[in-house]
Amino acid sequence: MKRILFSILAIFMFVLVAACGKKEAPTEDANAQKEGTATEVTQNYHIGVVTTSVSQSEDNARGAEAVVKQYGASNEGGKITVVTIPDNFMQEQETTISQMVSLADDPEMKAIVVAEGIPGTYPAFKAIREKRPDILLFVNNTHEDPVQVSTVADVVVNSDSVARGYLIVKTAHDLGATKFMHISFPRHLSYETISRRRAIMEQTAKDLGMEYIEMSAPDPLSDVGVPGAQQFILEQVPNWIAKYGKDIAFFATNDAQTEPLLKQIAANGGYFIEADLPSPTMGYPGALGIEFTDDEKGNWPKILEKVEKAVVEAGGSGRMGTWAYSYNFSGIEGLTDLAVKSIESGDKDFTLEKVLASLDTATPGSKWNGSLMKDNNGVEIKNSFFVYQDTYVFGKGYMGVTSVEVPEKYGKISGNK
Repeated sequence: MKRILFSILAIFMFVLVAACGKKEAPTEDANAQKEGTATEVTQNYHIGVVTTSVSQSEDNARGAEAVVKQYGASNEGGKITVVTIPDNFMQEQETTISQMVSLADDPEMKAIVVAEGIPGTYPAFKAIREKRPDILLFVNNTHEDPVQVSTVADVVVNSDSVARGYLIVKTAHDLGATKFMHISFPRHLSYETISRRRAIMEQTAKDLGMEYIEMSAPDPLSDVGVPGAQQFILEQVPNWIAKYGKDIAFFATNDAQTEPLLKQIAANGGYFIEADLPSPTMGYPGALGIEFTDDEKGNWPKILEKVEKAVVEAGGSGRMGTWAYSYNFSGIEGLTDLAVKSIESGDKDFTLEKVLASLDTATPGSKWNGSLMKDNNGVEIKNSFFVYQDTYVFGKGYMGVTSVEVPEKYGKISGNK
């Protein structure tokens, strides 16, 4: 009897142990399933890129094409969805806003990168925030109040209006310019970042003993359009050089006016340190008749080499400059890289170091610097960043401006609206 009881007990213990052992397998399967789901979430996602057209800014459009090439189009199994806003975005803001907001209709949309924060970006971001608070919102080169935009965006990036306001004028002075002309129009001067940079440029010129000249030009979005605005610059630059001399440096706040400005500076004299949104392809190809092969497009070292050769041949050596990599192009690549890293790691703590690191991935060999933006009360805005790349002067090379210390007083100058 005892032998039978022991046998039954042994069988029972065996079954119990076996049953307990079998419970391990489903747990492992469940963990594997969870890991698989997490991987799927971090890999199967979309990023929206909002850009202006080729006619408004070719580098914006080409930058969008570059990230599509790198990550694939979302409608073909990739990650990137591109939206191109209307050319006449000031008169078609409702369309612009609706195009941006429509990206939030995609359930797999995890981030939106706006290549150039034209007016309408803030209300669009606000609507997206209410509709899809999970979507990361990044904007480069905002035309709206960056302090306001920072309340609805995760990351706001602008070219450093404080540092560049000082460095552009100082570089012109170091190259031999004794006068500095700022060319703009009321719409642009109503933007905080542009008006602030203008005020810093004026003060820097005064501090360096340079004559500062404020010049008004037609707005390309006015009735005269881009052709009329460009024709004005084409006709007036020779007159300005005749009046003020060849030791004058020019700066224009509008991309469309850069090409005729460069054309006349190369032919008649004067200095051009860098464009409002610097790039070797900003104005130089049209001004100097430069064409790029398919192999050269998007290859910035090759582009820089070809533009430099044309500038030197045109007599602009030591007088005309740029950034080695397009600000607009690298801005799209950099912010897209930042979005990918954040989505796949879950890290939403955006710092200046991380922004600069992502920009570095888009511009190998170049140097960047920057700072946190401050509001009018001097308080740092943790998610709003000022960045700038080293200035490259054709025939001379890099000017080393990213290592130049900008006097603190210029950071306290506000814009004059």
